[in-house]
Amino acid sequence: MNQTRTLTLNIHLVEREAETTADVMLTTDSGAALTAHGVSRRNPRDRDVPEIGDEIAVARALSEMAHKLLDVAAGEISKAEHRRVRLTS
Repeated sequence: MNQTRTLTLNIHLVEREAETTADVMLTTDSGAALTAHGVSRRNPRDRDVPEIGDEIAVARALSEMAHKLLDVAAGEISKAEHRRVRLTS
C-alpha cells in the first residue's frame, strides 16, 4: 500500500525571564491526541539569545513526543498481534 499522509504538529512557545517552555500537540491518524512538554533554562551568566532557548525546549518536547508515539504504535501492534509489544528507540 502506498499512501501519503500529513500530520501537523502544533508548537506553543513561552519565554519568561530565563526559562522557555515548549508544548507540542499532535493528533495521529488513529485519533490519539498526544502532548509533550520541554523546558530550557538559561544560565544567568549566559547572554540572552531567545532562539537557543526555543531550540532546546522544542527539542526536549519533540524527544518526549517521539517516545509517546512509540508507545502508541506499540499499543496498536499489541492489539493486532494479541500480545504485549514494546518498542524502543
